[in-house]
Amino acid sequence: MLAQRGTANTYHPISPMLGNPIDSALIREAWPELCRLARTLRAGQTPPVIVLRKLAAYPRQHTVARALREMGRIERTLYAVEWFQQPPVRRRVAHILNKGEGKNNLEQAVFAHRQGKVHDRSIDDQIERASGLNLVLAAIVLWNTVYLGAAVEAARAAGHHIPDAYLAHLSPLGWEHINLTGDFVWRQRRPLILPPLVRDSPTAP
Repeated sequence: MLAQRGTANTYHPISPMLGNPIDSALIREAWPELCRLARTLRAGQTPPVIVLRKLAAYPRQHTVARALREMGRIERTLYAVEWFQQPPVRRRVAHILNKGEGKNNLEQAVFAHRQGKVHDRSIDDQIERASGLNLVLAAIVLWNTVYLGAAVEAARAAGHHIPDAYLAHLSPLGWEHINLTGDFVWRQRRPLILPPLVRDSPTAP
């Protein structure tokens, strides 16, 4: 919830997003401790994870934790104001969110054997399964990137005008053309077929 100053009726269009006013007195009270905490973290004297665990142990009673919460509400409010006032910010965030959702959808499609859930109990098995998933995702992204580049070059060679600015809107996260189920036969002696753009590149293996 965003912080408000005055009554909710003052900002009626966004009143559902508003919460209680900022407790500035609490921030002033805890300010010396906040500065000491910042110096400790900046100097590397205490790992951040230990500080977070200590603050999370008693979040309602801990003065520093409550003050940090109030400061976080200030940051969220300032960001929300920037969000409402600047359309480029909304477009940039939406673009990033779409990329994240695309990656999550690809992960769900690839990790379909156990319905997208890791059931391994040991941390080593969990890491191994996550690493395997990341390897498959990287292979799909690499495949799509290589052939998207080849498709763009072929289209340009055929006389189609494709501005470079359009390429920023391409995503290598599609999988409709990839067989994610069935049997996979790996032939060690079968040569790797690459498009001309990659085969003729001086950096190609």
